[in-house]
Amino acid sequence: MSELTDLTAVRLLDGYRKGEWSPVEATRAALRRAEAIQPEVNAFVRLTAEDALARAGESEERWRRGEPRGLLDGVPVTVKDILLLRGAPTLRGSKAVNPAGRWDEDAPSVARLREHGAVFIGKTTTPEYGWKGVTDSPLSGVTRNPWDTARTAGGSSGGSAAAVALGAGPLSLGTDGGGSVRIPASFCGIFALKPTYGRVPLYPASAFGTLAHVGPMTRDAADAALLMDVIGHPDSRDWSALAPPPGTYTDGLAGGVRGLRVAYSPSLGGQVAVRPEVARAVRRAVERLAELGAYVTEADPDLTDPVEAFHTLWFSGAARVTQHLGPHQRELLDPGLREICAQGARYSALDYLAAVDVRMDLGRRMGRFHDAYDLLVTPTMPITAFEAGVEVPKGSGHRRWTGWTPFTYPFNMTQQPAASVPVGADGNGLPIGLQLVAARHRDDLVLRAAHALYEAGVTSGGRARPA
Repeated sequence: MSELTDLTAVRLLDGYRKGEWSPVEATRAALRRAEAIQPEVNAFVRLTAEDALARAGESEERWRRGEPRGLLDGVPVTVKDILLLRGAPTLRGSKAVNPAGRWDEDAPSVARLREHGAVFIGKTTTPEYGWKGVTDSPLSGVTRNPWDTARTAGGSSGGSAAAVALGAGPLSLGTDGGGSVRIPASFCGIFALKPTYGRVPLYPASAFGTLAHVGPMTRDAADAALLMDVIGHPDSRDWSALAPPPGTYTDGLAGGVRGLRVAYSPSLGGQVAVRPEVARAVRRAVERLAELGAYVTEADPDLTDPVEAFHTLWFSGAARVTQHLGPHQRELLDPGLREICAQGARYSALDYLAAVDVRMDLGRRMGRFHDAYDLLVTPTMPITAFEAGVEVPKGSGHRRWTGWTPFTYPFNMTQQPAASVPVGADGNGLPIGLQLVAARHRDDLVLRAAHALYEAGVTSGGRARPA
């Protein structure tokens, strides 16, 4: 039944409905795949096989009676080890987190999955506290790219991206504070959505504040829409959660792109040096959007690189998340994390509020931009995956991960929905991603446009396999 690992969640559910296969068969296949890839790729911090098979058996009985519990009954899913999963320690990639504890609560998105009958097969790797754009940590080691294990999977949701790309469950929950679902999605050749802030509730609240989003990481846009229909509802534990959406994201996929006003920004007005192979792949996909009926204009948003303001917000958050640690625990931290925590602790309240001013102005400018355009298209990343185990590409001259992710973190500051869609590969066979961005609350447009690209055959296909 290894072919079950090639299927999307939508296709798995259709097979359950028709009796072609069962949740137990799908879960066993996903677990076997997870175990097979772990030695080379290191996508998981733990597998929960016994619990998964028990839940799959319960789901199978419900399907046999014709009474599925919800929209994802029996679908194997994985959860980034930043989000609480009842019954499993959430260590956040850190040796400074004590694994002993009750661990008796689900994060809101995990709770919604449980209510809909999803089968949890494991927790995926993250850098320590999700602080950087690659996935390695003192606790879990290095997570590697499914297409070339000498290279990074990206981060901080790198384990989730690798698991989905390799067929270890079609759905995963990731988090994104500066690109952390989109970066690894681009590097690993899958789909990921950073929803509008508040659309997917988060608890406990992130120390990185309203930069941090929870989002789906999937095989395609249809699976992401289905997952959003489950997790995109309010939870009383998140005071900033949005009201329920007016309809389902799945129903909205069929709208296509005809008539949509699309701004294509190849390099944010010349601010970003984009690798030629990446630029060509993204441009081809944009041309296909025009052929599908979108009104495409090459236009750049009024967006001056806000990296210093982002650093103030991000490094302050890192200092806050580690504030409670004693000297011995701090010695256990990733050296790069210790460095940004020290910098974050030096900022004043006025420094922080000045960064908030930059953020608000950026949000205003992007709001005005979307008065004229329904969607903004950029590359997700200006490069493809580089060597594993380092924060920045060797020889790049960058000091921090934000140096090579200029297309992603600005839209955490503005809280807009943004997705990465795989649109090809470079000469080394490494995936290339296209980013779709819409105005706040228009997650439906991002999913519609992405689905149109999948339906048109623009997206790269096939499942990765470790070298």
